[in-house]
Amino acid sequence: MARIIFLGTAGSSAVVSRQLRSSGGIIVQVGDLQLHLDPGPGALTKAKEYGVNLHHTTAVLVSHNHINHCNDLNAVIDAMTHGGLEHRGIVLTSKSVLQHSDKHHPFLTKHHQNQVEKIIPVEKNHKVGVELIEIHALSAEHSDPTAVGFKLFCPKFTVAYTGDTQLTPKLMEELVGSDLLILNVPYPGEEGTGMSMNLDVNAAVQIISHVKPRMAILTHFGLQMLKSDPLVQAREVQRITGIQTIAAYDGLAISPGSGSYHSPVKGFD
Repeated sequence: MARIIFLGTAGSSAVVSRQLRSSGGIIVQVGDLQLHLDPGPGALTKAKEYGVNLHHTTAVLVSHNHINHCNDLNAVIDAMTHGGLEHRGIVLTSKSVLQHSDKHHPFLTKHHQNQVEKIIPVEKNHKVGVELIEIHALSAEHSDPTAVGFKLFCPKFTVAYTGDTQLTPKLMEELVGSDLLILNVPYPGEEGTGMSMNLDVNAAVQIISHVKPRMAILTHFGLQMLKSDPLVQAREVQRITGIQTIAAYDGLAISPGSGSYHSPVKGFD
């Protein structure tokens, strides 16, 4: 059984700081494996609300060092390892989460580094195997120069998560072959062009039209996207591309094998 659960769909700092949408990241469950992508503020609270046991986490994947993507990384590691009592788990992360720079400090503390079994700093084109899942680090062009996305080759499906990035031809090619495409789209229309280095709906249309996944999911919404109504935007993307497109919401659960989804419920087994 496979399932993808959205612990949050917030993008910009305005949405995250006011918690207009939650920002706990994305859970990918494949059999006994559980991956946690980009655990931002509120990851523990939303995991509890949606019935996700973070102690079962196999690996934490962090695309870059912005607070809405990695704020709760140390807390998630603490939950995964029972406060360090169990030396287990893997962290795959962009280098900026581990290294000091002029603009950012490392988010992953030395204490929590010692709690996990393995830490793997990933760069674009890096490939890592986590049991039955092969993980490829995707190209990303963002204000964090070490940012990456992730493409997960699971036994029965392939899911790609862009992370935060602007549209590039290289990324478009890397996304080809994805059954499920998760796009961080903070902006409606063409509002992501210019200095923002993020995707907008126009870019999402270009990517989806080129990749032709079985399903596309828009998430990581900014304030303007919420005002424009992500559901309306997703319907327009689907009309243009002919590909089933969903506007994610907090608690959305997807079964990639069946293409089904349902409303947020408590107590997932």
